[in-house]
Amino acid sequence: MNKLGKVPAYDAVVIVSFGGPEGPSEVEPFLANVTAGRDIGAERLAVVARQYHHFGGVSPLNAQCRRLRTALARRLAAAGLDLPVYWGNRNWVPYLADAVGEMAEAGHRRALAVVTSAYSSYSGCRQYLDDIEAARAAVGEAAPAIDKVRAYYDHPGFVEPFADAVAAARGSLPAEFRSEARLVFTAHSIPETMAAGCDYERQLTETARLVAGGAGFDAWTMAWQSRSGPPSVPWLDPDVNECLERLSREDGVEAVVLAPIGFVTDHMEVMWDLDVVAAGTAADLGMRLVRAVTPGTGPDDRFVAMWQELVSERLEPGAARRSLGRLGVGPDACPAGCCPLRS
Repeated sequence: MNKLGKVPAYDAVVIVSFGGPEGPSEVEPFLANVTAGRDIGAERLAVVARQYHHFGGVSPLNAQCRRLRTALARRLAAAGLDLPVYWGNRNWVPYLADAVGEMAEAGHRRALAVVTSAYSSYSGCRQYLDDIEAARAAVGEAAPAIDKVRAYYDHPGFVEPFADAVAAARGSLPAEFRSEARLVFTAHSIPETMAAGCDYERQLTETARLVAGGAGFDAWTMAWQSRSGPPSVPWLDPDVNECLERLSREDGVEAVVLAPIGFVTDHMEVMWDLDVVAAGTAADLGMRLVRAVTPGTGPDDRFVAMWQELVSERLEPGAARRSLGRLGVGPDACPAGCCPLRS
C-alpha cells in the first residue's frame, strides 16, 4: 500500500529471467554478456561454451519461459485479471529493456515482476531488482514502475510440487534401493562472504526441510553446484560431486535422489552439472542416481497457480498470504541494501 492506504493499480506482469542461447552461433555472444565486466579468462569461457554445445548450443531456459508465460497468462485470465504478461531476460533476447519498452508503448504505468528465482540472494533477487531499474532507465520517463513479488521458496506452490517430484524420483529406483536411498539437495554455490549478507542458506535449509518431509524422507544432505569463482575465494561447500564420493566411500550409500531445490526450472546448470557431471561421478562410484524435476519445467500447474496467487495478493488488500514452515511470509519489498554483492 502507499501512504494513503491504497493498493497500487497494477496493469501488467513481466517475467524476468536469466536468458540463454537458442543456437550454436549465440553461445559465445551470450557468454560475453554474462561475464561482461568480470575477469573471466578465455579458457574458462571455452569450458562453459562446450557445455552449451554439448546440448546443441541451445539452453532450455527460453523455451521454459515461453511455456511459463503462456500458462501464467491463462491462469490470470481464468482468475478474471486483465493483466498482459511480458517477458524479458538479463543476458539474452528478449532483453528486459525491450520488454519494458513494449510495456511503455502499450501505455502500462505500473507492473509486477515475477522472477525465475525463489530465494533471496544477490544473483537471485538483488541483481534482478537492479536489472529492472536499469531497464527502466534505458526506456526513460515513459517506463512503467515495476515492483517485484515476494520470495516464494516456502510457498506451497513451490514446496509441494518439489516434494512430489522427489517422491516420484525415488519411486523410479529399483525397489531394492528405495528404502535406503539418500536424499541430496543442491543449489547454486555462492561465495561465503555473499552468503553471510543474505538469507540464502537459511531459506534453502527451510525449503529442504519442508520438501524432505513432504517426500517422506527423515534425513537429507545439502550440497552445492555450479561454482565459478577462483579457488582462492571460499564458496559454500561441499560440491555435489564431493558429496556423492563421501556418501559412497564413507557411508556405503548405493542410491541417491538428487533434488535441485535451488532452481525453478531444469535449465543448463541443472542439465550439465547434475545430469552429466554428477551422473558421471555416480556411475564411476557404482551408485544409482535419480533426479527430481523442478516445478517450473513442465510447468507444474501448482507452480503457475502460485505465481498467479503472488500477483493477486498484491492487488487485494488483506488477502491471505500463504507460506509453509517456520520463517513466515516474506516482505513485499526488499529492505534497502539487502543481499549485497560480495565476493
